[in-house]
Amino acid sequence: MQFGIFTVGDVTVDPTTGQEPTEHERIKAMVAIAVKAEEVGLDVFATGEHHNPPFVPSSPTTMLGYIAARTERLLLSTATTLITTNDPVKIAEDYAMLQHLSGGRVDLMMGRGNTGPVYPWFGKDIRAGIPLAIESYDLLHRLWREDVVDWKGKYRTPLQSFTSTPRPLDGLPPFVWHGSIRSPEIAEQAAYYGDGFFANHIFWPKEHTQRMIALYRQRYAHYGHGSADQAIVGLGGQVFMRRNSQDAVREFRPYFDNAPVYGHGPSLEEFTRETPLTVGSPQQVIDRTLGFRDYVGDYQRQLFLMDHAGLPLKTVLEQLDLLGEEVVPVLRKEFAALRPAHVPAAPTHASLIAAAGGAKDSTVHAVDDVTGKAPEGATR
Repeated sequence: MQFGIFTVGDVTVDPTTGQEPTEHERIKAMVAIAVKAEEVGLDVFATGEHHNPPFVPSSPTTMLGYIAARTERLLLSTATTLITTNDPVKIAEDYAMLQHLSGGRVDLMMGRGNTGPVYPWFGKDIRAGIPLAIESYDLLHRLWREDVVDWKGKYRTPLQSFTSTPRPLDGLPPFVWHGSIRSPEIAEQAAYYGDGFFANHIFWPKEHTQRMIALYRQRYAHYGHGSADQAIVGLGGQVFMRRNSQDAVREFRPYFDNAPVYGHGPSLEEFTRETPLTVGSPQQVIDRTLGFRDYVGDYQRQLFLMDHAGLPLKTVLEQLDLLGEEVVPVLRKEFAALRPAHVPAAPTHASLIAAAGGAKDSTVHAVDDVTGKAPEGATR
């Protein structure tokens, strides 16, 4: 099972000091958080994608490429890549390039995002959000698996004899998760392709997450990818820890009360009771997280949101120390002991290569326009 963190990259005032980081400071802090994640033994760092204030991660591949150069084993991911407003050709090329630069340490989560105005900024209509997601991913899926693509759809110009370059590393595309908070169509899409399904699991009661994942598992089995309990599931979550639970509640309360996505609504106590938000001691985080399995089954990836709402970098790094030293080692052991042998581990580039029977040279060699043949010695 993989454990990690994801960030939405918000620039938010610290309510306890009144200080607001600059965009530059926030970007550098996100890099520091990723490097720290590897240092404390986490598996995954994932960044969101936003194109509006107060968020800064508008170019995930740029950030992840830089982090790839600063780390050695950390798996780099997104949370999410906007499949509706990004061009599928550019996604195919950008993430294949990142795959090569990182030595295969990359996967990505596809999603529609949660910011309505982004659609017209990129020439799209939000009313076509679901059809856009379906059509765009169909094209992306083919671009990574077919050397030459002829394609025609509704929402972009056709492609004729098009080759996306570079080709995926070792002939294997990055693993894809489909992320959703509320859309059963996205769970269906993930199941159809045999991809992973990632439930945000932050804002909604557990019963909602349970229904979404049950639908995905049922449809995954329907499409013949394996049994329902072999479907690849990821969960989000949020925690704030101190060794003493009362200290955690006292310290986190002003951040919760003023957070753009949480504040001015239900109380902290109501929110922690009705959603998976956990504020307390490391043991409370362990107990609550282990309880997720009771309603979603065995799953492969757990990512925590730990750096939003104006929390200062120093505090976030302290949270990562607690997560890496006291929480994740216990969760690894407990989840591993509970998982049946037939339930797969989280996919990695190495495991996908093994399942495919080995790596292959994915280079596409140019064909001579006159002879129609590849250069001497080149193979296809």
